[in-house]
Amino acid sequence: MSTLFKNIRLITPYEVLYGYGVIISEGKITNIDLEQNLKTESADQIIDGKGIFLSPGFIDIHNHGNSGYDFMDATEEAIDKIGKYHLQNGVTSYLGTVLTQSYESMINAVKNIAEYKNKDNSSQLLGVHLEGPFFSASKKGAQPEEFIKDPDMLFIKKLIDISGDKLKMVSIAPEKEGALELISYLKKNNITTAMAHSNATYDEAISGIKHGATVATHLYNGMRDFTHREPGIVGASLTDERVFCEIIYDRIHLHDAAVQIALKMKGPDKIILVSDAMRAAGLEDGEYELGGQKVTVKERAARLEDGSLAGSTLNLRTAVYNMIKYLNVPIHEAVRMASLSPAKAIGIDKYKGSIEIGKDADLIMFDDDINISSIKIINYIY
Repeated sequence: MSTLFKNIRLITPYEVLYGYGVIISEGKITNIDLEQNLKTESADQIIDGKGIFLSPGFIDIHNHGNSGYDFMDATEEAIDKIGKYHLQNGVTSYLGTVLTQSYESMINAVKNIAEYKNKDNSSQLLGVHLEGPFFSASKKGAQPEEFIKDPDMLFIKKLIDISGDKLKMVSIAPEKEGALELISYLKKNNITTAMAHSNATYDEAISGIKHGATVATHLYNGMRDFTHREPGIVGASLTDERVFCEIIYDRIHLHDAAVQIALKMKGPDKIILVSDAMRAAGLEDGEYELGGQKVTVKERAARLEDGSLAGSTLNLRTAVYNMIKYLNVPIHEAVRMASLSPAKAIGIDKYKGSIEIGKDADLIMFDDDINISSIKIINYIY
């Protein structure tokens, strides 16, 4: 069955196109052309966008849960609920983030994600983002300190064996003993390595990058503060073109000026919008849990009892909206940071992340305020 999208504003990574139509068939984008060049009779279905935007679906590579559920619950129900919420907010594919816990709990969560079968009318779960447990205790944030460990090659090999090709990204503190060897191993196995919850100096961060680290997890948060004499991971990530930088743009984790600095240094191609959402996302203020720790959500901010931020209640629809409203970022650049940039970071941009012929038909439609009006997604497993 083929579908024609017409009367749309088409968002590409580099501009917004007017007067173009898009045809999809069998879950793939098969044609993009001026509307007058597309034969409507060749389509089985015609969707009139009535002038709203047609955009690539968002890709969230760092999120712990929503709707009262967390990937550490290790249940099919949890992923079902998480995926439906994601899709409602324009996220058509995502990684499930497994945080620092006991090895047994982490293995169960990874196994649950790896064995999950994607379903219709839900966002597509692509695999695992392993956030921990190889971190610096001094920059643990909401990672439970009792489970933080030194890099363990045997554990990673076990997770790769359990997950097959579903282990997509591993966050690690590059200064830890054994970290560089592990980063090199992950690179050889085509697994993205990110630097996170780390007290690394600039030189230690650069060493991690040279060994294969290509992402800074939630930039500025959970890492050594930037100073003019010791710029740390922040300085290394902002000045090294090999590194993508995650940004949690809920206007709680970061000051607008800090986001502007990152944008000017990296550009939209190297900034990745992430939610880092925990189970309270989509729900009211109240008391919740993250990694076995009590979390209080008040006025959208999720905090541990000591006041540390514990993930967020953000979704990518809001992150894109915030970029446009508060920083005056062009809509195609804001969308790019939530679609093509994350796809590139985890090596799936051949299939996803932009509206191009041959790519998956992960498409969303929204108005000028990024209110999602309809979604077309085919769960194509690449």
